[in-house]
Amino acid sequence: MKILPSILLSLGLLLGSAYAQAPKPLRILLITGGCCHDYPKQKDILKAGLESRLNAEVVQVHTDDKSTKPPLEIYGNPDYAKGFDLVIHDECAASIDDEEVIRGVLKPHIDGTPGLNLHCAMHCYRIGKASEPAEFGTPHGLWFEYLGLQSSGHGPQEPISISHLDKEEPLSKDLPDWTTLKEELYNNVKVFDTAKPITKGKQLVKNKDGTEKEMEFVTAWTNLYKGKTRVFSNTIGHNNDTVSDERYLNFVARGALWATNHLNKDGTPKEGYAK
Repeated sequence: MKILPSILLSLGLLLGSAYAQAPKPLRILLITGGCCHDYPKQKDILKAGLESRLNAEVVQVHTDDKSTKPPLEIYGNPDYAKGFDLVIHDECAASIDDEEVIRGVLKPHIDGTPGLNLHCAMHCYRIGKASEPAEFGTPHGLWFEYLGLQSSGHGPQEPISISHLDKEEPLSKDLPDWTTLKEELYNNVKVFDTAKPITKGKQLVKNKDGTEKEMEFVTAWTNLYKGKTRVFSNTIGHNNDTVSDERYLNFVARGALWATNHLNKDGTPKEGYAK
């Protein structure tokens, strides 16, 4: 009986050490709102999907405004991402073209905060004609330099066949190719040298004369912004059926791990970052 206190003390020290070594949850800022999407539901689908897969806490910045100039709280506050490990841009702000505002949105990423971009985020913060190829160092190229790929629009909503380009790539390893329900395939005006394509999508589009044409574009990629900041982007995710699909959420969760440098080479989370 006399040894019981020492056993309890040892057990307490072991448990304390385990808790001390357990990593803190990733703090993820999810930005949603603006035109053309069911953000009130999608923001909660994404939050629940990520928090059920990762050791993460997702904090939402959202507006119910449906315009292409949503009044998001991040505008005018270049420190909006302070204390976060990752920012997910899932907003649709296609008409915001004020250079100062855009530079403020980019400031955390310029400073090194990783980014993850979904669907309409690729069509935000554009200065000038989105269909004209952009160059780094110009106002027109500000957002596209961050993304690593320039897109100007999409075709009709039809199923998209998604294929992983390198099955040994950590972002793709053991993840299946799959076909969405009705979705939007974003075009590729320009893929910059800093970007690495991860998936491609194929979509059959009907012409006015009744014939069909197959369109194929990069749908997901990584980018190294300013030579240091990890950025992952995925262009699909218009409809709730896609956003709530297990295959979509698994891929987005893996993108979050890659962007924050918590993804092993075999595609599994680094120790302490799986749920």
